[in-house]
Amino acid sequence: MSQYDDRDPAEPAPDRPTGDGADRPRDVGQQPVPPPPSADEGHEGWRRPEHTEPLPAYGEPTEPPPSYDEHTAPLPAYGPEHTAPLPAHEWTPGPDPQGYPPYGYYAAPPAAPRTSAALPGWLWPVVAATALVVGLLGGTLGGVAVSRSMSGGTVDLPVIDGSRGTSAPLEADNGSISAVASALLPSTVQILARGGAGGGGGATGSGFVLDADGHVITNNHVVADATGPGEIEVVDLRGRTYDATIVGRSPVYDIAVLDVKDAERLRPAALGSSKAMRVGDSVVAIGSPLGLSSTVTSGIVSALDRPVTTGTQDESSYINAVQTDAAINPGNSGGPLVNMRGQVVGVNSAIATTGGSFGGESGNIGVGFAIPMEQVQITASQILTTGEAKYPVIGANVNIGGRGGDGAEVVAVPADTPADDAGLRKGDVVVAVEDTQVTDGIGLIVAIRSHQPGEVVVLTVRRDGEEKQVRIRLDAKVG
Repeated sequence: MSQYDDRDPAEPAPDRPTGDGADRPRDVGQQPVPPPPSADEGHEGWRRPEHTEPLPAYGEPTEPPPSYDEHTAPLPAYGPEHTAPLPAHEWTPGPDPQGYPPYGYYAAPPAAPRTSAALPGWLWPVVAATALVVGLLGGTLGGVAVSRSMSGGTVDLPVIDGSRGTSAPLEADNGSISAVASALLPSTVQILARGGAGGGGGATGSGFVLDADGHVITNNHVVADATGPGEIEVVDLRGRTYDATIVGRSPVYDIAVLDVKDAERLRPAALGSSKAMRVGDSVVAIGSPLGLSSTVTSGIVSALDRPVTTGTQDESSYINAVQTDAAINPGNSGGPLVNMRGQVVGVNSAIATTGGSFGGESGNIGVGFAIPMEQVQITASQILTTGEAKYPVIGANVNIGGRGGDGAEVVAVPADTPADDAGLRKGDVVVAVEDTQVTDGIGLIVAIRSHQPGEVVVLTVRRDGEEKQVRIRLDAKVG
């Protein structure tokens, strides 16, 4: 029986009105439902809220569609067959080029029809509560997994060849010093070195974990006096102490590689590139200044490719340094200089003092220097592979005194050296190495040591008031 029929089924059916059905019997509150248009009636009636029959087949309309002004009927009612409002209509006159119903077409294609039945109203709170519990449980388990990944074990680094770094633990330009500190502090260590005459000497410095095998990078001058067994200790962020030995060191580049025993709990640092840095970029320095372990300071890159010499007359280091105004003090030596992605871009090595010297015991004045990470990787790779480091030379002696500014003066050219073979002469003034300008003897040494043994470099030389190009193949020395 139809919902409109309350007659006895045994009674004959009365005549029905054939108009628009307005006088049909209906339930209280039920709006009149117009019959669907027949195939030959065109599309004259508007779809009303209670019109739930399928739309007519797509095709060309038999009559032009009504204009926007004529569309006064409300949108379909919100009910079980709809779970989201329909997209806005943009009615355009004329035939439908997209194949949508002839009442007009959407500016964007309508959403795909739902194929599943709507949930009863009482079930929605249950679904929402279940989703909340699942989400919280998933987040908790995910956090535990990440915590275990970060706190346990380490990740092997790629081969250290100076050509690539490791994945950054932070997004670029995250701007958070605290995030950088959190990422690098577990990889930074304090180094306690004893030695010297009678075993009473020693130094306190810093370092960082290079790889999962427990190798730690520091400055050579931090461990230079620790020549015997049991004279070097490494202290991690939690205060745990480890014994360490020297794998190899390079006085020329002021780099030493330590081997730490039982270092499974030490986390390797991510490695970056100083060449990717720009003057003005933010950096963070981490170390143990004045014995204060796990100290974090921040600043910017003040300059790049700054020629600096450190050390003593017997063991001088020439650094093509990254200059920074991050506070660096005695005890920071060997610690990491870090970019804002949490990657080590240099090894803090020296500071300028008001007396004009480098590497002294005076406090920070905002002029510190770090060894570029590219050079650190190359030197560390040589030490780990062969136990020693090599550096390039041309075999000529240059003047490193005086004010400079006009180039590096060659004061001697020993026989059977690369400089001699290339035709370099005493009195020549070197003003450039490749594209790097040279202003004095230190600048020439630093520029040469930025290359590798075996490379062929072009020197621009001023001789008798004229400039000429000299090609030299670099020789190698251990140091």
